[in-house]
Amino acid sequence: MSQDVAWARSEPACLAREVVISVLLRPLIATYTRREVTGRDHLASLTRPVVFVANHCSHMDTPLILGALPRSWRRRTAVAAAADHFYTRPLLARTVSLAFNTVPVQRKGQGAPPDDASLLTRLLDERWSLLVFAEGTRSRSGDVGRLRSGAALLATRHDLAIVPVYVAGTHATMPAGSRWMRRGSDRRRQDVRIAFGLPIRPAPDEHRTDVMERVRLFFESEGATTTPDKRIVARSRRSAATASDRP
Repeated sequence: MSQDVAWARSEPACLAREVVISVLLRPLIATYTRREVTGRDHLASLTRPVVFVANHCSHMDTPLILGALPRSWRRRTAVAAAADHFYTRPLLARTVSLAFNTVPVQRKGQGAPPDDASLLTRLLDERWSLLVFAEGTRSRSGDVGRLRSGAALLATRHDLAIVPVYVAGTHATMPAGSRWMRRGSDRRRQDVRIAFGLPIRPAPDEHRTDVMERVRLFFESEGATTTPDKRIVARSRRSAATASDRP
């Protein structure tokens, strides 16, 4: 069973993580990439915590997003990580928890198991923001896959804003299966972009798939090729058919 590494959220661990992200990883990633960050001003008017919902192509995504956040936000943001990938070995679990403040989440099915839900609820109650990769796995093509709705459920239950985060360029730099980053074929640094969208506030009666559809539309507006939820498509077709039958 996966175990949360709670001490990774202690003050000494947070200080160590800031060194890892800002002093070690940011310059290292900059040797392979040119980074652009947009929309960070959307965070200025928000009250923490929030649920960051991002697309996922690469193991680079987590340090890039954390590095793009203002320090005060980064200090209080935990990252939902696949328990079956990062928490099967104690040393790996402790390493990723310390470096990125990850917490274990099972990724089978639509919702989180009770233990996961309890942990995430506790973190939100303690005013930690969460970073969630809603596809549940890294994209192998670079396109955005179908978005799972667990993040919308969390945001609705806790009356929190969702901040969509679109990451571009990491599939070319370090796709799934690669052990390390790479430059372009011309040996130039790859362009990567992190775009923070306007906050999305779920309405009390809004279905979670409709909330995630708004996230998908943001990704699409940033240039992503996305996969609409089949339930949204079917619902739209039924509505269109009903409208066409009216006199």
